[in-house]
Amino acid sequence: MIESIQLDKNSNKHLYIQLYRQIKGLIEGKAIKEHQKLPPIRRFSKVLEVNNVTVVNAYNLLEEEGLIYKKVGSGTFVSPFYKPEREGMGLDSEVYIDEDTKFSSKGKEEEINFATAAPTPDLFPIDPFKRLLNRVLDRDGGYAFGYQKSQGYLPLRESISNYIQGFGINVGPEEVQIVSGAQQGIDILAKTFLDYGDTVFVEKPTYPGAISVFKSRKAKIYELPIYGNGIDMELLEDKLKKEKPKFLYLMPNFQNPTGYSYSKEKKERLLEWANKYDLLIIEDDCLSDLNYGKEEASSLKSLDREGRVIYIKSFSKIFMPGLRLAFLIIPPRYYNDILLSKYMSDIFTDGLVQRVLDLYFREEVWEEQLKKLKMTYQGRYEEMISSLRTYMPKGVNFIEPKGGLNIWLNFPDNISIEKIYQKALAKRVNTAVGGLFYSGSSEDNKLRLTIAAVDKEDIRRGIKILAGVIKEEIGKEEGYKWDPSSMPLV
Repeated sequence: MIESIQLDKNSNKHLYIQLYRQIKGLIEGKAIKEHQKLPPIRRFSKVLEVNNVTVVNAYNLLEEEGLIYKKVGSGTFVSPFYKPEREGMGLDSEVYIDEDTKFSSKGKEEEINFATAAPTPDLFPIDPFKRLLNRVLDRDGGYAFGYQKSQGYLPLRESISNYIQGFGINVGPEEVQIVSGAQQGIDILAKTFLDYGDTVFVEKPTYPGAISVFKSRKAKIYELPIYGNGIDMELLEDKLKKEKPKFLYLMPNFQNPTGYSYSKEKKERLLEWANKYDLLIIEDDCLSDLNYGKEEASSLKSLDREGRVIYIKSFSKIFMPGLRLAFLIIPPRYYNDILLSKYMSDIFTDGLVQRVLDLYFREEVWEEQLKKLKMTYQGRYEEMISSLRTYMPKGVNFIEPKGGLNIWLNFPDNISIEKIYQKALAKRVNTAVGGLFYSGSSEDNKLRLTIAAVDKEDIRRGIKILAGVIKEEIGKEEGYKWDPSSMPLV
């Protein structure tokens, strides 16, 4: 299998995407058999002459699609192609395609997944989407499948312009750019602004997808520690006096992975310094809609009066991830350059989906979906906080984010996160290890928990199991280092 994989390092497509697609093709073409073991990460990366993370990311995408499964201590294997007969199994029967998920008809236990940020399928608005899709097809016919403008479908841009006024952002449709997911938005901005050796400022820790993009552009990444109310502002100003970055990338509300939010004072100071030091800020906002507290989660863009902020918002966590839709709000002086980068990336975003989403906004189905999601996630969030308070031992600390999907656990320095991860996974509780969210040296005593794919019952059961594992490790001194690139993240 290894010999058939060919990666083009000169391509503008990420290496992990190339690897994922080639392995997927081999699996679907039955060139790799069911339950066949895939190459170990380190060996595969050495043969392909790529970083371990490239293989890890490719395997994660394959696992998300149920094409592979992992056995603790054994490796990664191709999933079986189950085609179960539904008749006579009952309405409550659930059959999945890999060994790490539930087979209730066979009595296997389901994994509790605190690692994935993808929402559970039961939260997807399938019926409204189906209805609106048929309306678009009846209304537009073949035009729905034609070429679109690179900037995006104008009626959708108008709908988004109206929608975000509710967030205090007042812009016209000419400043809205539709993109194929927030990840593409970050990639387009990197292509627009970054050349070899340019400097980017980011939060520490931050979203791994952004780190990968900036590294692919050979940028120098400087990390600014983030605390409960935002980044270290004194350190930021000190760095700005010495060096001019191409931009600062941050998530001011319910940050990934920490869940932290910036105070209004820090948001205002950021914009003040952006003006003073001619700093461009890229604001990634995917979770401000999921605010469970009383304080307003205002965006930086809503406070921006000088066009210092480019705003990214994704619909993945609050609509349907597979549709890959997001948008940018662009200050006019950057419009042409970013439009060109979008055109060079994929020309335009899927037009049919844009038309459906436009109707989704115009018929206010969006508000119903957001209300449903917020109620569901708030219930899960409250269960998570309650369970952490009940079961976690002393020495494990966290800040209650009051919104979003993530909780960031801090452990004593003498605790081995690798052992906690492995032992919890062996008990079918999956987590995201903190080291994955750093560009340079990482803090090895962090763990991210996400409520996106777990119900309240699983949250309490999973936290109880995780707390039991942690209690076994409390007080033990571990002096070795470990490689976080081998840990899964979805």
